[in-house]
Amino acid sequence: MPELLNFAGFSSKLNHPEHAEPAMTNKRLAHPAIAGLLAAILLTAGCAGVDLQSQVVSTPAQALELASQERNQDTAQRYLLRIASRFQQQGDHQGARKLLQSEQLAQPLPELASQKRLLAMNGAVTLKDQTWAQQITANLSTDSFMEVTPELLNRAGNLQAQTLALVGNPLEAAKTLIALTQADSSANAQPLHDRIWQLLKTISNIQLSSADSREIGYEAQGWLELATQVRSPGTGFDEQGRTIRRWQSNWPGHPAAQLLPSELKLIAGLAASRPEQIVLALPLNGPLTTAGKAIRDGFLAAYFSDTSVDREATRIRVVDSKQKPFGELYQELAKQPVDLLVGPLDKDALAELGKLPSLPLQTLALNYLPPSVTAPAGLYQFGLSAEDEARQIADRLDAEGLKRILVIIPSGEWGNRVEAALIEQMAKHSGRIIGIQRFLREDNLRAVTADLLGINTSRDRAIDVERTIGLNIEFEARRRQDAQAIVMVAEPDTARQLNPLFAFYFAGDLPVYAPSIVYAGTPAPGRDRDLNGVIFTDIPWVLDEKNSLRDEAGSQLPGATRGQLGRLFAMGADAWHLSKRLPLLKQVPGATIDGQTGVLTMTPSGSIRRYQRWARFSSGSVELLPAIPDSLPKTETNVSLPQARPAIAGGAL
Repeated sequence: MPELLNFAGFSSKLNHPEHAEPAMTNKRLAHPAIAGLLAAILLTAGCAGVDLQSQVVSTPAQALELASQERNQDTAQRYLLRIASRFQQQGDHQGARKLLQSEQLAQPLPELASQKRLLAMNGAVTLKDQTWAQQITANLSTDSFMEVTPELLNRAGNLQAQTLALVGNPLEAAKTLIALTQADSSANAQPLHDRIWQLLKTISNIQLSSADSREIGYEAQGWLELATQVRSPGTGFDEQGRTIRRWQSNWPGHPAAQLLPSELKLIAGLAASRPEQIVLALPLNGPLTTAGKAIRDGFLAAYFSDTSVDREATRIRVVDSKQKPFGELYQELAKQPVDLLVGPLDKDALAELGKLPSLPLQTLALNYLPPSVTAPAGLYQFGLSAEDEARQIADRLDAEGLKRILVIIPSGEWGNRVEAALIEQMAKHSGRIIGIQRFLREDNLRAVTADLLGINTSRDRAIDVERTIGLNIEFEARRRQDAQAIVMVAEPDTARQLNPLFAFYFAGDLPVYAPSIVYAGTPAPGRDRDLNGVIFTDIPWVLDEKNSLRDEAGSQLPGATRGQLGRLFAMGADAWHLSKRLPLLKQVPGATIDGQTGVLTMTPSGSIRRYQRWARFSSGSVELLPAIPDSLPKTETNVSLPQARPAIAGGAL
């Protein structure tokens, strides 16, 4: 939604323009100074009738009654505008709205029209009243905001843009701000340019292209051409940087070329200054050797398939993170000319880095610190987090209106983490887990399932009744009736046993959801028939039918691109693409990469979050499902950075 401008203290600064506040701010405050300034304008214009001035009103009804007794329309309307401005100053925007929408102000005198409109915009934006905003902007022209005194020009332009954005018209909102940059030379250009860019990003490609062909003004045409070129389908991060610089060369006199929006400035700069000396530290012996080699192969495959790489400048060195204690290895690397360390993979080594207050060498770890540990400055974290999958399952359950859930999950530390993430995310959606059953590999799954569904409780209740009445009774077991869905966290062999047991114990009507652990990653229709109906989340590398990097790697490294090894290979590929974009993801909130392991975004603490695909088992095969609404991160500054998966086109800035 549009943000509100901070006008606090504005009227006190009118006589001191050198102290004028910037045009934009992130504070969501009301606009008392707008109201106060308009009140002063109205008073000095001679609206003060004795009777009206002598009356004190506290409600809109009282003000309207007094105004209706005034025969002079000019005096009555000025009085109502003054009271409306006073109400806004006091934070009573609902009261001000009643006055501004009253019959007595329905047709304001020409000299009062802009003042009423400004107050109305202030109220509509503050109250987020889209219907009112639609009425205000119905016959609005781009330069309507200029019908105010010079002191109000900047504020009026921003309010008009916010009102247009509120009704879903970002193109006209952007054009208003473009006109403001031309009309008010004293305005702070950087926040205005940033706001124009954020608005242009929300416009559809069709609308943007159509507007581009119609605009004839130099400034507007330049902005629209910039947006069109940067958003061209298939334009990746590096090409975006080159596109921005080419646009600057073609439009050297354009205000945005001289002062790029902050986001584009960052992209243009980072595209030309990514790390060149990279060390890939992975376990190449010991228990994690297979995982380390798969990640290494994925990283190098993505590097060699990246056509934007300057191979003469970029150097990748692979070291065995198990050759010595990782803390010792890290200190050695920190003294060398290394721009980025990718690793470690194992949690113990990462824990050593977590103890440091800051890292002298920028590091992309391939695992995550515990939630209780604060990541030191300079550390980014990325991995195939099961917690990410648990959160997405909770989001899907909420989207489908499922609030009361049964969970069956492995015992142990890994299961504890998945359970905690699931509970936390469900609580955010007012959902809850009404029953949890933990299991070990050697457990009797029939008994585990019966306990989960309350079958044993039902049987015990019947036995108690028999004992009480002293007679044998007919008994039919019933599952618990309060559950709406089951979350099954289990490997394929276990899941193939559990899913039929749900039906056997009268829960075949409950939908079953699972993380990626449920799928082996290789089609097996004969065996996976027992998983029919199970809905699960997995990475694009596994679920997408076409993937050029996977196909090419599969031909060179047979067996390395399927199953769990394939998931680790994909993780390595994404680690390469992340290595080029870490500062961008850090500095642009909501920026995303369309990666092999999902849509990737970064938290403020530097952890990478993944948003995966959804699928369902049907006749033993896997069929893709559409994404749930609002399943991906969306913020006002969201920017998509494709090219992590060359097979996917479109979705640029």
